Amino acid sequence: MDGMAMGSPWNAGALGAAFLMWTTMMAAMMLPSVLPTVRLVAGANRRAMAGGAAATPPALFVLGYLVAWTSFSALATTLQGGLLSLSLLTPVLSASDRRLGGAMLIAAGAYQLTPWKVRCLARCQSPLSFLLLRWREGRCGALAMGVRHGLFCVGCCWALMLVLFVVGVMNFAWVVALAVVILLEKVAIGARWLPQATGIALASWGLALLIR
Repeated sequence: MDGMAMGSPWNAGALGAAFLMWTTMMAAMMLPSVLPTVRLVAGANRRAMAGGAAATPPALFVLGYLVAWTSFSALATTLQGGLLSLSLLTPVLSASDRRLGGAMLIAAGAYQLTPWKVRCLARCQSPLSFLLLRWREGRCGALAMGVRHGLFCVGCCWALMLVLFVVGVMNFAWVVALAVVILLEKVAIGARWLPQATGIALASWGLALLIR
């Protein structure tokens, strides 16, 4: 990763390292926020098995959830590689052009205000409703539920990850800060002002970079 950060050629090794970095980072950021859903799956699985139904392992639900975020990691890796090849990232993997950084922040902020964000966030905020509507028995059912829930989560949070391309993809402090914001959005049911406030703040930051 040190070599990739210092602008080494974008080869198979760098591609693999970047993909591993994004996959690990997404798992670390997103798993804490899905734990309430996993606990519900585990409880429902115990009750279903007690009644003679097929096992719906929560571990497979988590695996499906990670499949969705691993797919996102592949897209993020591709974006990172493209920006590196165009010399649009600095050695610490942040946008080298403030106009690019500003545009990314405005895009991230604008998405926070869209109906798509609201709909995806509603699915993430209400795991019980999700399970009541989407419950599938068996191992394949657990995996499918995990993927579907993960896709809702990707739809909710993907734009926030653009911030990392502005502040530095490997900026640990910002990784933690974004993870906290994502967790707060998911647990603060009814607080629609939170994603809106985050969106306005990001868009304002982006505008400041563009007009500076």
